[in-house]
Amino acid sequence: MRRVLILGSTGSIGTQALDVIRANPDRFDVVGLAAGSDRAGVEAQADAFGVEHIALGAVEAEQLVRDVEADVVLNGITGSVGLGPTIAALEEGRTLALANKESLIVGGDLVTALAAPGQIVPVDSEHSAIAQALRSGEQHEVRRLVLTASGGPFRGRSREQLVDVTPAQALAHPTWDMGRVVTTNSATLVNKGLEVIEAHLLFDVAYDRIDVTVHPQSIVHSMVEFVDGSTIAQASPPDMRLPISLGLDWPHRIGGVGAPLDWTRASQWTFEPLDEEAFGSVALAKRVGRAGATFPAVFNAANEQAVDAFHEGRLGFLDIVELIERVVERHEAPAALTRESLAEAEAWARRTADEIIAAR
Repeated sequence: MRRVLILGSTGSIGTQALDVIRANPDRFDVVGLAAGSDRAGVEAQADAFGVEHIALGAVEAEQLVRDVEADVVLNGITGSVGLGPTIAALEEGRTLALANKESLIVGGDLVTALAAPGQIVPVDSEHSAIAQALRSGEQHEVRRLVLTASGGPFRGRSREQLVDVTPAQALAHPTWDMGRVVTTNSATLVNKGLEVIEAHLLFDVAYDRIDVTVHPQSIVHSMVEFVDGSTIAQASPPDMRLPISLGLDWPHRIGGVGAPLDWTRASQWTFEPLDEEAFGSVALAKRVGRAGATFPAVFNAANEQAVDAFHEGRLGFLDIVELIERVVERHEAPAALTRESLAEAEAWARRTADEIIAAR
């Protein structure tokens, strides 16, 4: 029986995790729940699962991680506010099932230095796929990682065809049902850029050995290419309950979590090169990742401001990545990487992004 603490319990990841736990009461015991601001929602979940300990907001969530005895902490919080709970989980020796990619990307070496081998288990479908595929070989046998991208709602469009994209169009993702920020990030492919940085930090593979390929069917969730020419891919219908279940009980698999592929039906899987002229966010993310320090935090914070401005009608779709690049180019990294310097860099990035937007 694994004791589970779920952060972001009323969101997409959290509710699907509770679905997995509800179906497997002999394997999991929910000991704590934290939500952003939905008190009624988290209280209803607590009643349903017999949970005594709940929290609201990232600050309370961090304290809950330190106060409640848990074997695994599922961090499904959205945004860089998840950094504190991530650090707390690692410092308290919990297994961290990480869906909050921003906390690893923003924290960088600050987070990885705290993590024991195997303590962070990725929940993003792409990184879960890589973690599964990596069990087929040794670290020194890996040639490259290949992250798959659905291409979002604008796959195949030229840069010129993206000029007049509306917020409603950006939220019409063809495969996944996600929140506003993540769905918009998928449309700009900023999300894939963040995932490249995350893959580097999780698996210690150099940026020039991490590639992105567009796979619109979203069946192959990512691949690992080995030095002998073999490529190991993880394939399954798009259903986040599978990587969530692995995050909760890694490396064990839980029966009946998702439906398998139907091999009796004809199907076609396609792979296309990423159009970096139309979607420059992945190349920019690699530059930011190589710079390290507080640059990923600035990248992420500027993006969050840009996404809000886009949905409020103050910024165009193509302006999102252009704004991020302008903010990144103005940034100067501090002498030391600390929680304080990260917070200062994020605040600076948000102010600078807002100033650029206001001056347009």
